[in-house]
Amino acid sequence: MTTRVLLLVTVACVLAVPVEAQQSQSPTVTAETVENPFPDRVIAPEAILDGGKEWLNTTGPIRLKDLRGKIVVLDFWTYCCINCLHVLPDLKYLEQKYPNELVVIGVHSAKFDNEKDADNIRQAIMRHDIEHPVVNDADMIIWKKFGVRSWPTLAIIDPEGYYCGAQPGEGNRELFDAIVGRLVKYHRAKKTLDESPVQFKLEREQTEPTPLRYPGKVLADPAGKRLFIADTGNNRIVVSDMDGKLLETIGTGAIGLRDGSFAEAEFDHPQGMALAEDQLFVADTENHSIRVVDLKQKTVSTIAGTGKQARRRVSGGPAKTTALNSPWALQHLDGILFIAMAGPHQIWQHVIGSDEVSVYAGSGAEDVVNGSLLQAALAQPSGLASDGNWLYVADSEGSAIRRIGTSADSEVSTIAGTSGLPRGQSLFEFDDIDGIGDAARFQHPLGVALGEDVLYVADSYNHKIRRIDLKTNKVTTWIGTGTAGSSLAETELSEPSGLSITKTDLLIADTNNHRILRANLTDKTVAAITIEGLKPPDPPKRADFEDLKPIVLAAQTVKQSEMLNVSVGLDVPEGYKINKEMPIVWQASNVDSKSPVLSADSGFQNTTAKNNTVQIALPMSPEAKQGQVQIVIRYGYCRDGVGGLCKMATTCWRVPLDVQATGSENVSISAQSDGN
Repeated sequence: MTTRVLLLVTVACVLAVPVEAQQSQSPTVTAETVENPFPDRVIAPEAILDGGKEWLNTTGPIRLKDLRGKIVVLDFWTYCCINCLHVLPDLKYLEQKYPNELVVIGVHSAKFDNEKDADNIRQAIMRHDIEHPVVNDADMIIWKKFGVRSWPTLAIIDPEGYYCGAQPGEGNRELFDAIVGRLVKYHRAKKTLDESPVQFKLEREQTEPTPLRYPGKVLADPAGKRLFIADTGNNRIVVSDMDGKLLETIGTGAIGLRDGSFAEAEFDHPQGMALAEDQLFVADTENHSIRVVDLKQKTVSTIAGTGKQARRRVSGGPAKTTALNSPWALQHLDGILFIAMAGPHQIWQHVIGSDEVSVYAGSGAEDVVNGSLLQAALAQPSGLASDGNWLYVADSEGSAIRRIGTSADSEVSTIAGTSGLPRGQSLFEFDDIDGIGDAARFQHPLGVALGEDVLYVADSYNHKIRRIDLKTNKVTTWIGTGTAGSSLAETELSEPSGLSITKTDLLIADTNNHRILRANLTDKTVAAITIEGLKPPDPPKRADFEDLKPIVLAAQTVKQSEMLNVSVGLDVPEGYKINKEMPIVWQASNVDSKSPVLSADSGFQNTTAKNNTVQIALPMSPEAKQGQVQIVIRYGYCRDGVGGLCKMATTCWRVPLDVQATGSENVSISAQSDGN
């Protein structure tokens, strides 16, 4: 608590000042005496956001002048990094609390080579439900301008374009909430805060929903003739038979932490699974919880975790009151559930039926260091397999495959990939190299499956399945071209992250291709498993145009006809143009159903504008006499009609209409704003 207060008071001193920044005096507030939270702030150059290769989750580049009037938080991240993923809920919290005052921009400065590719970043944006613009800073140009040294780092620019500072690390929600709140108060009083809504064209809006969405893990149950699929992007578990016949869907598809029946339960991006008789254990990753599915009773309950991320390192405790930190993979062995806890870089354990969870292996330091169970260091463990004597671990951030004994006096070793380098260096030793032991290189492997004296590895960022001969530790490429793709003629994969094995086949969660593959262990033939009858979950209900104050216009006399033509002039400020990349959304309805003018409400419709004017045709009721029609329009406009940041306007009109045999066939609405 003391540290957090100190950071808040001295935040301008904590942050690195950009080399290009120039000192400037802050003007005095005249409208109201409000303390400037950053009296020693520095001007951010106009070109501070230049240097990225592509802009994603928006229609084009965003310039600093387009952000004038908004508080801007820059999130320097890379999508492999668990700490960066932990920041995303904090950013979403801030975006929802300050929807019209704050703009978040993700600056994706890649660690791995695979993460420099714009399409891979696009997939990560959709996989993690990111709703703000992201710039691909592949050459780390923006990173260097801000003097960033580690992932994640958050930086703030105020509404007048002044750089206020930056803070590295995760767990800073309260700090940034306080800072943004103080900036809102100061700039609202100074009248330098622009509180008009903004609009972005999100990547997910340009893709069709799929039955499976970014499946993270797959678990084969040959004895029960079942497949369990963590349908991670759809926040549910899918159960089929081995040939793809749908048996169950577990969970509504909505994000949440809710126990209950299969039709009621909610998950948040579940990953690894483990089966013990009729109990399916699930690593509910973004709920930071372990769930158990009773396959007989068809219910879901929570056995470990509080639903909130552990913010400090602990060694364990009562299962239901001990906060966990991104459980990613599970392995059941002789009544013990082993948990790959990606957040604290450890393996935890839970004796099934007990009320305790505890650390099994890993000091908590992020590195590739061998040694005793609690002295060795892991790096974001994300996949588990076991032969009863050993746990095999996909240690993703270290790009290494580790082995951990299952007895109390065991040690942690590295069977492939690098280790034994100076502190932290192993985290950056990645590549695509076949070889023996520490001569081999992987790139962020996320899954492992154990065959007979062979370990299969989902080498995720190399888009391959690799094979390790456990007698010699020799690593070879098994399937995959090394380039992301979806062809099965010459097997292509895209960031595969989960594996499971039977006597004849390897099951692969081909994550970015939204599919499960079956690869024959003998001849390596590969086929996709189609889940018959599986459909995407129902999308969340679209927010209505609620809480709008309608502008009531003067009554108009219109002619009775089949269609009522409405012409609406849109209010577009000087220097701005309608953004044609974004649909104009409108809705028309009768205000009083007892005196309808329209034969039916329109629902949500998309349209376009010509010369800043929208033409709408509405079906009239044959019995229309007098009544009111409500019309709502939402549209975006940006500087010169291009660019990534568009202001958003929403206006609601109510038009009293008197329907006669003669009269106008058109209703005209002039450009007015309701202030929303």
